[in-house]
Amino acid sequence: MSNENSGNGGKILIAVLAVALIGSWIYFSTSKTEIITNYTAQVNNLDSAKNAIQADFIAVSAKADSLTQQNTQLQGDLLSKSNDIQQLKSNISNILRKKEATDKELAEAKSMIAELNGKVAGLFTDLAKAQEENKVLTVKNEVLTTENTNLNTNLASTTKEKERLQDIGSTLHASSFSIQAVRVKEDGSEKVTKSAKRANTIRLSFQIDKNKITPSGTQDLYVCITAPNGVSFSEGGKINTREDGTKAYSNKIAVQYVQNAVLPISYDVKQSAKFVEGEYLVEVYNNGFKIGEGKTTLKKGGLF
Repeated sequence: MSNENSGNGGKILIAVLAVALIGSWIYFSTSKTEIITNYTAQVNNLDSAKNAIQADFIAVSAKADSLTQQNTQLQGDLLSKSNDIQQLKSNISNILRKKEATDKELAEAKSMIAELNGKVAGLFTDLAKAQEENKVLTVKNEVLTTENTNLNTNLASTTKEKERLQDIGSTLHASSFSIQAVRVKEDGSEKVTKSAKRANTIRLSFQIDKNKITPSGTQDLYVCITAPNGVSFSEGGKINTREDGTKAYSNKIAVQYVQNAVLPISYDVKQSAKFVEGEYLVEVYNNGFKIGEGKTTLKKGGLF
């Protein structure tokens, strides 16, 4: 009997131990599953939060990049604000690139994204204000440009008119014309005549009047003599006049003019061909302007 009781007791002990072992295994198995589940949940939550932060960061970065790409010529305070935005973007990006960013780091990144949003909005407002100011300045500059153009045009016109008046004012003026036909003999003797047949020289006398503008120095005078038939008498060349077009001149006289002084001129114009009867017109030009004229008439016959 004692042996049987001993055997039954051992079996009961083994059964109790077995039940305890199974219970322990079930307990630890259940605890491990809960730990893994909790850890997985935490990881999922962390990834979800990081993804949300990443999405916010991408959105605000797109706004920031759009502003800086459209405004590449930023200066001064605007450039400083743009640089701050780029630095803030870099700091956020450094956190989000970490594979195992902590809750604290993600919270910091989220805070910086909020700050970044504010800075981007502020820069956008500043840029809009600057663009409006630039529009106003552009309009003012256009007005100033137009005014300057008109002023320069008026100044150029005034300068041109002043130069024109200066040009006219410096032109000499001739007066006291005396035109005579003269017969000069081989022995040098001479006699004034009205006979076209006897005349062989036209003597031109006049004076250059005082001029306060014309400087002292050499002045060229062009004497144009037109015969009764309209042909230039003793043509010496051509000049371009200011009012009468191109004219043939008979003689070019270089005189030494003294500023604001009267200069008497006497000049003989000879011709080998015979004179014809009729009226001879003598015109004197200086600086392209006619400065005086005179006439003389030769008759067909008579002694003198």
